[in-house]
Amino acid sequence: MTAPTLHPAARDGRNGAEQAGEPPRLTASRRNKRRFGADWKMAWAFVVPFLALFVVFHLVPVFYALWQSFHGVEKSGGLGFTKPSVIFVGLDNYAEALTDEGFLRSVGRVLLYGVVQVPVMLGLALVMALIFDTAIVRMRSLFQLAAFLPYAVPGIIASILWAFLYLPGVSPVLDLLDGAGAHIDFLAPGSVLWSIANISTWQWTGYNMIIIFAALQAIPRDLFEAARIDGATNWQIAWRIKVPLVAPAILITGLFSVVGTLQLFSEPTVLRTITNNVTYNYTPNMIVYNLAFGSNQPYYSAAVAVVIAIGAFLLSFGFLRVLQRRNPDE
Repeated sequence: MTAPTLHPAARDGRNGAEQAGEPPRLTASRRNKRRFGADWKMAWAFVVPFLALFVVFHLVPVFYALWQSFHGVEKSGGLGFTKPSVIFVGLDNYAEALTDEGFLRSVGRVLLYGVVQVPVMLGLALVMALIFDTAIVRMRSLFQLAAFLPYAVPGIIASILWAFLYLPGVSPVLDLLDGAGAHIDFLAPGSVLWSIANISTWQWTGYNMIIIFAALQAIPRDLFEAARIDGATNWQIAWRIKVPLVAPAILITGLFSVVGTLQLFSEPTVLRTITNNVTYNYTPNMIVYNLAFGSNQPYYSAAVAVVIAIGAFLLSFGFLRVLQRRNPDE
């Protein structure tokens, strides 16, 4: 059996290319492999910086906090000259946290705060979004910007501004109320929690309104026109069409709000400087901060922080389950 022969022109062309030193042409598969390798390297060039920052500033602190939560300090020597040693204590820190009356009261306080504040805030955000979605509102962008501006104010600054409005002898609001015969103490033991809720509502309502309004804008306008042809009023369109369709957005804002409730820190910390009715263990996050930096108990503080994180995870998981039941196909 003889070997196949090339056409003279093809043979001469190949020999000419080899003599000229030109590289052989790449096949389609080899070109695709090279292109895939270049794309993969480019993808890693974008992913690696994110992964590095994620590991260093997220995973490492989380695992370090977990490690701390299972350890404690053992002091040796009666005069205190011996350096204390770190020992493994197992679940002792968690048992102490779950039986700490101050911590449990702070958890109950923020849960009460969330049960009242979150529905009020989301209700206001929904009403504002529905109003902005109507065609009768003039200068819509200006009012949306005005509603969103409180979110742009840092939480500490917002708390300081409201603290002046709550402080007797300084607040012009209290002066007007006193002149009208209404003597209100916003910093009293029974009202300071709701004064804190007012600050959070003022700051976050506009943010949640923007999310719900964006969901409203994604609804096809044809649905509203068809409902009007069928005789539906604006109220019926809002309640029976718009609200059900933006329910996922409302639930997502509710999820963020519940997690934010467990992280309540800035507002009570600022008000603590002007009233004795806010103690160092008023909220769980304040307890974590004061244990770590005030009482020098970083290991017990880490355990309390892990308990708060687990609670936030359980609440988040519950909200996600609600979302899945609402949208079973997603």
